[in-house]
Amino acid sequence: MEYGAAAAGTGQLDLADRAWNKALELEPGNSENLLQVGHQYKSLRQPEKARAWYEKASAADLKSINPRMALAILAEQNHSFAEAREAVASCLAIDPRDDQARYYAAFLDRREGKMEDAERQLRDLIASDPRHQYVQYASRYELAEVLNRTGRFDEAMQVLIEAKDMVRRLGNIDVMLKEYDREAGQYAQSSRELPKNILRTWAREFPERTRYATLKLVFLGGHPRSGTTLLEQILGAHPDVAALDESQAFTMIVAKLFNESQQISPARLNVIRRRYLEAVQREWGSDLKGKLLLDKNPSPTAKLRIWLRVFPELRVLIALRDPRDVVISCYFQNLPLNAYSANFLTLERTARHYADLMDVWLAVRQWESLTWMETRYEDTVADLEKEGRRVNGFLGLEWDEAQGRFQEKSGNKQMYSPTYRDASQPVYARSVARWHAYEKYLTPILPILEPYCQAFGY
Repeated sequence: MEYGAAAAGTGQLDLADRAWNKALELEPGNSENLLQVGHQYKSLRQPEKARAWYEKASAADLKSINPRMALAILAEQNHSFAEAREAVASCLAIDPRDDQARYYAAFLDRREGKMEDAERQLRDLIASDPRHQYVQYASRYELAEVLNRTGRFDEAMQVLIEAKDMVRRLGNIDVMLKEYDREAGQYAQSSRELPKNILRTWAREFPERTRYATLKLVFLGGHPRSGTTLLEQILGAHPDVAALDESQAFTMIVAKLFNESQQISPARLNVIRRRYLEAVQREWGSDLKGKLLLDKNPSPTAKLRIWLRVFPELRVLIALRDPRDVVISCYFQNLPLNAYSANFLTLERTARHYADLMDVWLAVRQWESLTWMETRYEDTVADLEKEGRRVNGFLGLEWDEAQGRFQEKSGNKQMYSPTYRDASQPVYARSVARWHAYEKYLTPILPILEPYCQAFGY
C-alpha cells in the first residue's frame, strides 16, 4: 500500500498499479485498504479506476458505508445523479440514521433544485445533532445556500456564521493565517520589486532557441469565484484546446522545483519545462499535439513571476468579476480547512485575500512585453458568444459553435474545481450583482475593495 502511494507520488503509475494489485492479492477482504486505493486513484484524477476500487471495497464489506458514500460522491461529481442516489440509498438501507448519507441525500436534493425537500432534511439533520464532524458544519453551509437561493439572506448569513464557528474549532486558525500571510507577502513583495522590463531580461537569459519546446501555453487565472471555471469550460469546448481544470502540475512540479534551488540556469529551467509537460500529458491522457494548452487555476496567479520565468512565451488570461461579488461568493464556499481557505472564515480576511492576489496581478500587468488580456464575468453572462469571440481572438482561435453549448461537454466529464456544479449549467445571471443582498454585511470591508473596484472598472 505504502509503496504504491510512493510510486504514485513520483508519477510512476504503472508501478503503483502493480503494488496496489499485489496488496489486493495479499488481503482481498480488507475493505479499508481497498477504499484507500480508490481515494488514491481519485486524487490522481483517474475516476474510473477509483470507481472500480470503491466497488471492490463495497463488495468486501457488505455493511460498510464509507465506500458506498465514496461512490455517491464520485457519481455526483460526474453529474450521474441517479447513480449517486442509488449509492446513498444503499447507505441508508444499512443505517437509516447515518449522518453522511442523510446529508448527501439533502445535498442531492439541492443540486436538483428540490429546495423544500433539501431544507426539510437539512433542518432535521441539524436538529438531530449529528456526531460526524464534517456533517455538523457542512449541513449548515448547505442550508445557507438553500436559504440564499430562496431569498432569505439574513437567515442564510446567520447559518453560515454558525458553520464557520464550527470550522474554526478544527485547527489553529491563527497559525494557518500567519503561514498564509508570510507566503502571500513574499510573492506580493517580489512581484512589486521586479523592474517593469524584467521579461526582457529573462528572455535574454533564456532565449527562445535554448528552450525545451512546449505547446502554445496559456495561463488562465484571477481570483477564485471570478468566473475562471466558466471561461475554462467555454474555451475547453473548442476542438483545438486542451483545457486543464485546476491541474496540480504547476504547484507540484513547476513551483516546487523552482523554489528548491537558487540555480536558475537555462538547463534547470528546461528540466522544469519538460517535467511539467510530462505531468500534463499524463493528466490529459490523449494526444496533445497541435493543441493550445490552457492551464486554469486561480491561486497560482500569485506566482506569476515563476510562471513567466519558466515559460517566457506564456500568454496570461485573467478573469475579472465585481470584487464585492467575488468576496461574498468565496465566503459561501465550504472548502477543506488549510492556510489558504482559512481566509474565508471572515469577510474581512476574504477581502484581504482578494487584495493580496490582485495586487500581484496589478503589478505584473505593468511588465513590458507581457502578452495579457482581462475578461469580465459580467460580459460573458451578458453575451457569451461576443465575449467568447474576443477571448478566442486573443488566443488566435476562431469561434467554434460547440463553445456556445459548452455545458453539453461539461456535463459529461469529471471536473475538479470546487465550482464544477455551477459551470456544468448554461450561463445564468443570478450571480451578477449578488452582493447587494448582503450589502449591510459587506459595508465594513468595502474600503478594502474600493481600490480594486476602481482599478477594474466596477
